[in-house]
Amino acid sequence: MNSAPPSNRYPRDMRGYGPNAPDPQWPGGAKVAVQFVLNYEEGGENCLLHGDAASEAFLSDIPGAAQWPGQRHWNMESIYEYGARAGFWRLHRLFTGADIPLTIYGVASALARSPEQVQAMKDADWEIASHGLKWVEHKDMPEEEERASIAEAVRLHTEVVGERPRGWYTGRCSANTVRLVAEEGGFDYISDTYDDDLPYWLEVEDRDQLIIPYTLEANDMRFATAPGWVTGDDFGQYLTDAFDALYAEGEAGAPKMMTIGLHCRLVGRPGKIAALKRFIDHIQSFDDVWCPRRVEIAQHWAETHPHSRRERPSQMDRARFVEQFGGIFEHSPWIADRAFDLELGPAHDCAIGVHNALCRMFRVASEEERLGVLTAHPDLAGKLAQAGRLTSESTSEQASAGLDMLTDGERWTFTSLNEDYVAKHGFPFIIAVRDHNKASILEAFKRRINNDRDTEFAEACKQVERIAHFRLQDLFA
Repeated sequence: MNSAPPSNRYPRDMRGYGPNAPDPQWPGGAKVAVQFVLNYEEGGENCLLHGDAASEAFLSDIPGAAQWPGQRHWNMESIYEYGARAGFWRLHRLFTGADIPLTIYGVASALARSPEQVQAMKDADWEIASHGLKWVEHKDMPEEEERASIAEAVRLHTEVVGERPRGWYTGRCSANTVRLVAEEGGFDYISDTYDDDLPYWLEVEDRDQLIIPYTLEANDMRFATAPGWVTGDDFGQYLTDAFDALYAEGEAGAPKMMTIGLHCRLVGRPGKIAALKRFIDHIQSFDDVWCPRRVEIAQHWAETHPHSRRERPSQMDRARFVEQFGGIFEHSPWIADRAFDLELGPAHDCAIGVHNALCRMFRVASEEERLGVLTAHPDLAGKLAQAGRLTSESTSEQASAGLDMLTDGERWTFTSLNEDYVAKHGFPFIIAVRDHNKASILEAFKRRINNDRDTEFAEACKQVERIAHFRLQDLFA
């Protein structure tokens, strides 16, 4: 066997926590954690004054804005300036008055151009996380250039704020961003994902990096995009609906996190902020809602749900994969060997995922190969069981239905049925005994022996897959 892993491993995680997300155990038994982020980008956007080749065109109240290569865009600049000059202070008054702390996603170059706002953030005890060095696209940035930009963002942020950032969100990121930020090594969390309602751990080489997903939907950026918000009430009603749904989930025993993304130049306008205030009033009418900074979510998660690495099927080499799963289908390691060549990924790092991969190979095998799997199964309560020569899995399974403790009459009945069944169908009677007791097994035996061979062959194959399901559940437990 070739022990090298194949090149077709699928890196995206389509499973996450699966159907049973962990209980976050929010402080005070909170039903939902509502976290407000204020993006501070004003002064860090694309601008000829900042050494950029063109003006900004992203997230403003100018419909259909486009970059102006080689020119300053006076209207665009003044809209961003509104966010720093007026919008920020309106939001500062709202949140300090409500006694709700914010996390600031601060573009380092923007923070450097706004000393009074930075001091106000610090005086309010708001978290100032990093939003990168400049508010620009990174998708085409060479990896080494982006790595250097991350390092410079940390350096400048530390110089301007007085301490290094502990959280990171680029926003206009590249496919390399999360990995590069994790490799930097100093961040309690990274937020350049939108893929969950709870934090989770990401293994980046030797580092276990906490991810706190962000949002682009409960976000005032949709005042500047289509389809988007038109009035403040559009935004406020969406926030209220999202909160009410998450609160109900929390009451049902599945608390989640709600992130709300804000921008000084957008929701900081008087016609938009009133709805945000009404939403804050709404959530403050509940006693069991936690409104932390993101760094506090990171601290809580690290303490309550510390990461523990485990062996993952999608990361095994061929030899280990076959060693681990070669016995799931009775005496048929070739199924695991073939399954190893499938496009496995994080979604297969669980019992159901491996079961699906193994069953796919069993289902597309030739009838002769599948017959070989069937005939590899022992008779129920047969001679091999009496001689103690079953696999450990078969021994346990038959014992679970009491087939290891038969009376002489019951043993004679099973022996007779086994002989008649094999004579008629050409393979042993197979049933997932964990779905049954001794009486229901006998009833199925007597009923199925009368089926035609094709019907019984199909049923036996289904039962083999069911047995594999139970074996994998045991293995992953």
